[in-house]
Amino acid sequence: MAEAEMETLVPALSITGASCQGCAKKIRAALEPLTGSTERVEVDLEKQTVALPADTDLSDAAQRVTDAGYPAEPLWQPALSVSGATCQGCARKIRNALEPLTGAPERTHVDLEKQTVLLMPGIDRNDAAERVTEAGYPARPLNDEEPVEPEPPEPKTNKVHETPGQDETPETDTPAPASNDDQVQLSVTGATCASCVATIEKALMSVKGVTGAHMNLADNTATATGDADPDALVQAVESAGYGASVIDDPDAADEQKQAQDRKQYRDMMVKMAVSLGLGIGLMAYGMGFGSMMISDANQLTWINLGILTFAVMVVTGGHFYVGAAKAFRHHNANMDTLIALGTGTAWLYSMVVSLFPDVIPGMARHVYFEASAMIIGLINLGQALELRAKGKTSEAVRRLLDLRAKTARVIRDGEEQDIPVEQVRKGDHIRVRPGEKLPVDGVIVDGSTRIDEGMLTGEPMPVTKASGDEVSAGTLNTHGSIVYEATRVGSETALAQIIRLVKKAQGSKPAIGRLADRISAVFVPSVMLIAVVTALAWFNLGPDPRVVHMMVAATTVLIIACPCALGLATPMSVIVGVGKAAEYGALIRQGDALQTAGKLDLVILDKTGTITEGHPAVTQVHATEGDEAELLALAAGLEQNSEHPLAEAILERAKSDGAAKRSVTGFEALNGKGVQGELDGEPLRLGNRRWLESEGIDLSALDEAARTITDEAGTPLFLSRGSRAQGVIGVADAIKADSEAAIRRLHDAGIRVMMVTGDVQATAEAIARKAGIDDIRAEVLPEDKAEIVEEMRRKGHTVAMVGDGINDAPALAAADVGFAIGTGTDVAIESAAITLMRGSLHGVADAIQISRATVRNIHQNLFGAFIYNTLGIPIAAGVLYPVWGVLMSPILAGAAMSLSSVTVVTNANRLRLFKPRHESETQEGN
Repeated sequence: MAEAEMETLVPALSITGASCQGCAKKIRAALEPLTGSTERVEVDLEKQTVALPADTDLSDAAQRVTDAGYPAEPLWQPALSVSGATCQGCARKIRNALEPLTGAPERTHVDLEKQTVLLMPGIDRNDAAERVTEAGYPARPLNDEEPVEPEPPEPKTNKVHETPGQDETPETDTPAPASNDDQVQLSVTGATCASCVATIEKALMSVKGVTGAHMNLADNTATATGDADPDALVQAVESAGYGASVIDDPDAADEQKQAQDRKQYRDMMVKMAVSLGLGIGLMAYGMGFGSMMISDANQLTWINLGILTFAVMVVTGGHFYVGAAKAFRHHNANMDTLIALGTGTAWLYSMVVSLFPDVIPGMARHVYFEASAMIIGLINLGQALELRAKGKTSEAVRRLLDLRAKTARVIRDGEEQDIPVEQVRKGDHIRVRPGEKLPVDGVIVDGSTRIDEGMLTGEPMPVTKASGDEVSAGTLNTHGSIVYEATRVGSETALAQIIRLVKKAQGSKPAIGRLADRISAVFVPSVMLIAVVTALAWFNLGPDPRVVHMMVAATTVLIIACPCALGLATPMSVIVGVGKAAEYGALIRQGDALQTAGKLDLVILDKTGTITEGHPAVTQVHATEGDEAELLALAAGLEQNSEHPLAEAILERAKSDGAAKRSVTGFEALNGKGVQGELDGEPLRLGNRRWLESEGIDLSALDEAARTITDEAGTPLFLSRGSRAQGVIGVADAIKADSEAAIRRLHDAGIRVMMVTGDVQATAEAIARKAGIDDIRAEVLPEDKAEIVEEMRRKGHTVAMVGDGINDAPALAAADVGFAIGTGTDVAIESAAITLMRGSLHGVADAIQISRATVRNIHQNLFGAFIYNTLGIPIAAGVLYPVWGVLMSPILAGAAMSLSSVTVVTNANRLRLFKPRHESETQEGN
């Protein structure tokens, strides 16, 4: 399953009566409203158990499965009554405390509402109660017959305001449910680093009804899933020291954010100029016109310069100090804390030296006003450059937004009128002229044209559309004038759904990003501790002037250790990677799918509509008498009265080849044989070999042609006139023109390809040979496809399933990554982790290449952030001083810290230039 790396599912229910994959499918469907996705349910038919996420309401789950026809009971039972557990951080501490008894944290369920702990049978409840009590949550064992009554929990404010620590880290790994209705998105202000992310996520998780929370530092939004009150979510974020507001209109919020970012960029550049101007001026003064050492001659000058520096610090860096004050007030620590402590320490020390030089040893009477000003200037410059670079990451979404038409030319009461697209209603008739964008989805009722669907589906060539064809909002009418009826408007259009999917995926967090989360939860407090230890070491062991060395080293550690780059490493790459995939028609629903796609080693393909076109077509025509056009004309004359799919294929080929249908009378369809009629008094028959030979027709001259058709997975249809064989027509569900090339790309990527189909073995083998498929499973029922996927996963493969998203839904859900092939709004949103807007398998290869490039980019970012802090902190603390006498300047630390964030963002933006290999080769070939 796609989320296997994100969470562990543990046996939670015992069931009876489930005997096949169809039963398992029903159970998963029954539990989907509760778990948010069928991917979060595993049914073990052999053990008759259902595995669920640790946070599932087991009573509700058991009732739903029972109602579906499979009596179920929770395997876990209320075992302990606890008090004081108020948030997911508390639940995690309880689970960790019981891990020695249960074997894994996931085998403990904490019900925060009822204040109970549920355990599997066989756990010593007395021992468990002692361990939970020792963890800080008074607990007592429950008897099986004892009713569960929740004890009133302690006020949440006592827990929300704790300093983030490893034990209190909220469990934000719970994936969001598939539905978007139970999500609240917030715009967050004041978040600057990975520690801010952890604090905000913890605050959201403390709100009643929240089942998952995620903060995206790259676009400063937070998403909470569950049924929490939006106002309570805003209040929780504000109580943690940050600003928040509910995003009601995402599109308007995007435009507003862009305007705010432009203004913020200008403000930061002005602040940077002011603070750097002062800092550089002070440095030049100390180096060329005066001394940085306090003396009687310059004391008054430095006091005045200190006051000026303070004013500049407040004006250009006031947001750092306000943020630090808020964090301190709420018992938190973040990047602002480190900057405020570092620059504040340098200024305060310098001011004390200026005002009271006699209390400081002579060698230590050095001022660092320029350091405070320049650090703030450099950090402002870094954040401005970072903000500018971050603005480039969402270009894919902005291009999609730009596709939307602003107005529509609606025909009402016989008159055409231009109205805002928001006022278009279902059933309206809309006229679109050449060169105009289509405002909503619909069906053409008059006219024909060619429509460029490139930005929506990735197809490079315009598509011919005529009366009865569906069209989509955002596509471009390139040729004729058409009138079409609106069928989907507003948020229902394919374009609106694509934009929502891309935004949702860009805000998701892949498993690799949780490494940064776990580190950031304890990073800032650890850095502050390191700074204190550094100061003590220099004061007690360092050379004179000890006070100066102590202050410089501690300040430098605080400045260089800011975890901004750490918080940006993953989300920046995810935003660009998801947007890049969307450009190539691959809509990724989750960050985990983006990560897992790069690890695939087996791709399982459905046949019909995936490898093949999905409808029969004439592939070969062999005539014994006359030419092929005449043979098609005779066959079309017979089939024009038939409604069989094979008849449609023959009529389509005759039309495309310009073969005029012959006038055939006495049409008759014979079940299991074929069709017959009369032409010029002679019987005309078209059907299978057995029937025609039973009528005395000699077909031996067509043996080789028929064999060729069969070998290529086609169905031979023999045509006779009177007693003579006229020829054979091969009809098959043709392999898509690019399927073979796409499968070759998968092979080049080191991936095996298997086809699973309900077709007969011979047809499956023929298609496999032609398309280059490694392995086949033929004559498989749709409900058995999921079992084949699970079988391959049990053998250790990382499996992708590619199908149409309807019949293949169970298999798509069972795979590590499900690819649904579809177009328009029928994109199988709920059945697959990745939806391919084009009907081409190249989309699978593109998604895999983009996945690998994105994960590689994330690794580069994380390595850069980790190695930067790993090397930077020891150097800042002074490890090089005993060897080379080098002590890093706080100014250099400020520049390096800003540069690290800019480097991460710039590296992520390199993904915007990435092109899947076949695309690059195509362009080179042109």
